[in-house]
Amino acid sequence: MIKMSAEHTPRTISSFPLRIATDSHRADPEISVVIPVFNEVENLPRLAAELRIALGETLRSYEILLVDDRSTDGSYRAIQAIVEGNSHFRLLRLARHRGQSTALAAGFHNARGEIVVTLDSDLQNDPADIPRLLAALEGCDLVSGVRAQRSDSWLRRVSSRLANRVRGRLLADGVTDVGCSLKAYRAEVLRHLPSFDGMHRFLPALVQIEGARVREIEVRHRPRRYGEAKYNIRNRLWRGLADLMAVRWMQKKWIDHHQLQTEVTEWKQQPSG
Repeated sequence: MIKMSAEHTPRTISSFPLRIATDSHRADPEISVVIPVFNEVENLPRLAAELRIALGETLRSYEILLVDDRSTDGSYRAIQAIVEGNSHFRLLRLARHRGQSTALAAGFHNARGEIVVTLDSDLQNDPADIPRLLAALEGCDLVSGVRAQRSDSWLRRVSSRLANRVRGRLLADGVTDVGCSLKAYRAEVLRHLPSFDGMHRFLPALVQIEGARVREIEVRHRPRRYGEAKYNIRNRLWRGLADLMAVRWMQKKWIDHHQLQTEVTEWKQQPSG
């Protein structure tokens, strides 16, 4: 049994003060797309255009939440321009730089759709794959992308492959490429999601704790054209290992509230007479 030590305790996200630009009178959409943004100003116009095309092809109502994690390169202004020009887009801005997990948690908290799609803002994920993810969601609760023919350096590919193997052996979540941000969820599996700094690395395992059914499909992966990668081996190795042990502990200790409802009965006194 793995004991939880102080160094393995997840860094909880207790709150995420936001500034939100949206129209609260719009009807709830079927699909919410949640995209964390940090210093991706050159990628945002093309990302917005590709999203409009891909989601328009679904013939379903949608919203796109761009969550600005206190960018310093003009991304905030670029998102404002996008939101002002298209009512499908919403702008959420964190009060201070908090990282990808908090940006996702803020997006999940504010998403209104029955289905939630996530992807990165660096254009390496292809929005054209979103209709395929939605189709594959039939009969399951999470569709997780697997990057085919990855357009990354050999060091990033090798380190990612090793990390996936270690995580897979410990968590047994059946996911071969957890680092692929392109995913589609049924919103209900995110409602009781434990939020902590680093959770984005373990989302499939976390939703499986509550019984979610997970499927993988191959998706495209493109080279980064603008901006810089936010993660490397140095800034995620030790933190990732500590979080991995915490999630493993959580798997063993979690109380499944859905199962609990089927195991509890209430005794009621029969009326006299």
